[in-house]
Amino acid sequence: MTTLPLSGIRVLDFTVVWAGPYATMMLADFGAEVIRVESLQHFPSTTRGLMPRPPAALLASATHLLAGYPNWEPGARPWDRHPMFNCHARNKLSMTVDLTRPEGKEIVRRLVQCSDVLIENNAVDVMPKLGLDYETVRRWKEDIIYVSMPGFGHSGPYRTFQGYGSNVEALCGFTAVRGYADLDLTSTTAVYYMDAASGAGAAFAVLCALHYRQRTGQGQFIDFAQAENMLPHLGEYFMEAAMNGRDLPRLGNRHPAMAPHNCYPCQGEDRWLVIAVASDAEWQRLCQALGSPPWARQEKFATLAGRLKHQDELDQHLAAWTSTQEARAAMAHLQAHGVAAGMVFREPDAYADPHLNARGFFETITHRECGTHRYPGMLWKMSKTPGHIRQPPCCLGEHNDYVYRELLGMSDEEIARLRREGHIGDTYLGV
Repeated sequence: MTTLPLSGIRVLDFTVVWAGPYATMMLADFGAEVIRVESLQHFPSTTRGLMPRPPAALLASATHLLAGYPNWEPGARPWDRHPMFNCHARNKLSMTVDLTRPEGKEIVRRLVQCSDVLIENNAVDVMPKLGLDYETVRRWKEDIIYVSMPGFGHSGPYRTFQGYGSNVEALCGFTAVRGYADLDLTSTTAVYYMDAASGAGAAFAVLCALHYRQRTGQGQFIDFAQAENMLPHLGEYFMEAAMNGRDLPRLGNRHPAMAPHNCYPCQGEDRWLVIAVASDAEWQRLCQALGSPPWARQEKFATLAGRLKHQDELDQHLAAWTSTQEARAAMAHLQAHGVAAGMVFREPDAYADPHLNARGFFETITHRECGTHRYPGMLWKMSKTPGHIRQPPCCLGEHNDYVYRELLGMSDEEIARLRREGHIGDTYLGV
């Protein structure tokens, strides 16, 4: 069996919602033993679904965040069936403990002493209130790597601000640069790009800290402000403001230095194709792919400057062609002529895509609460240490026996008592 790159690294996962769990997903995918430390006393809203037991009336009209259960049925344990959690809970373990009680804190202390990393993305006051701040934890294990991922970091005027991805994206300026120039920001939907970006950034920060510890023997605290991780993704906008004193306009699907560059309608209901042309040579290839129609030979379209100036007319001509085409066939036709083009996939299109299937991207997994389904697979392929989904998304408290019995060495009597006292279980109390 191939030893994965992070085999032997144990991570205590106190993360919520998406950004933190996405970071620990990547660590788990490549071999780290990630143990989600969860509590039966507290339902983590927007982590294992938006609520523990959503009422039927709400499910009937709600968005996918509420209604995304298999066959639209919450089941006996909705928190184990929700896709918002299960999409990133693969390859992880779950244990439960009451973090608000002294014995719960003692259990966490013993776990810290046999772990390498602790990662959390709660508001800045959550872990200190639980007695699990970095200064406390480092006394238990001096070389622990402690990653804290609040929206705005542990210092500065905004340190206590509450927020989700949409709020923090707004304060980063991301919301202002998306959308169309002729629409105001009420038309801009939330995309939560910051969550995925933060997850990737935090996972990289962990790898850096592990490498540093390997060289020096020292752990460290990582103050990971999600907003600051997001800002460099908008670098050209900030540099335009700094160097030229102006805001770049919202471009919709257009590009400041490519034309044509847009999303065009195709045959069928709500089917679309994206075309991007970066140079005059690519423009000539697009013209050939279209059969060199008379409009494409007009002088005003011959250069990039001309195409940028006449984008409205250019888009009308291209839409007239794409609207007669089937999206996948048009993509293949343009790509065969060396033109960057991509069909806009819906999720079923991705599942059926011959390229993704040829590469084995989706993996078939059987989950005890959800049944058998195809899950998105590894984010990259490594020739020496290929990863895969080794175990399905963790159910609440599924690995209590392993943690309490094997890692902590507790007896049957101790485990039974902790179960009676509400530390150990698989159902949120009071729901």
